[in-house]
Amino acid sequence: MTGSAGPLLYDRSGGVATLTLNRPEARNALSPALVEALLAALREAGADPEVRVVVITGAGDRAFCAGGDLGGGGLLAEGVLAAHHARARFGELFRTLNRLGKPVVARLNGDALGGGFGLALACDLVVAADGVRLGTPEVDLGLFPHVILATLVRNVPRKVLLRSVLCGEKLPAREGERWGFVTEVVPRGDLDAATARWTARLLSKSPAVLRLGRDAFYAMQDMEFEQGLDFLSAQLTLNTLAEDAMEGISAFLQKRPPEWKGR
Repeated sequence: MTGSAGPLLYDRSGGVATLTLNRPEARNALSPALVEALLAALREAGADPEVRVVVITGAGDRAFCAGGDLGGGGLLAEGVLAAHHARARFGELFRTLNRLGKPVVARLNGDALGGGFGLALACDLVVAADGVRLGTPEVDLGLFPHVILATLVRNVPRKVLLRSVLCGEKLPAREGERWGFVTEVVPRGDLDAATARWTARLLSKSPAVLRLGRDAFYAMQDMEFEQGLDFLSAQLTLNTLAEDAMEGISAFLQKRPPEWKGR
């Protein structure tokens, strides 16, 4: 996977794995081959102890990802079962991202539409170049963004989301920042620096605590209130027993930077 020149590029440097959707001629649309490559790369990054943060971006400057590849044998694959299984693999991306155990930053170099919108919001942080648009134009093609709704409804305010899915409207990244589902919008020339700034902040935290807390965040998002409180109380107990928690408290009391052990 590393160094592949196929539909996905994988680069690891300084604790950060950067996954680049590499189909600029198709606006980085999610073909079955790209979905499988992305799943494999995420699993590789998740299993690599040297990787502490993952960045997902797109090649070129036209699109982060234009969504499902209508001509690539995925969304409209020949045969009902083939199409169904291809769509299920796309849904597996969201499960894999939720369970990755490491922070994921979406670097939006261009528009994030349809499945690309869902992929971006399945990441933990979203950094976008000014002028980027996000939305679900599928309705104009007689389709509805069914699978990605599972992620979109957890990130976008209801009326804002309905405006996009019912009207096919593309929302400026600045509006996404205002509503809170885009973390930061910067001039295009500052996109790399902004992404590096966010990854550096994440790298400065305990990887063990980030994993525990991130896992808890996604696990409890659909729990009933009382169940969620019980679950989070147990997670806090685990957190206080972690070596990095003891180190963090000691460093605070001693007025020194913490030295994280990742356990």
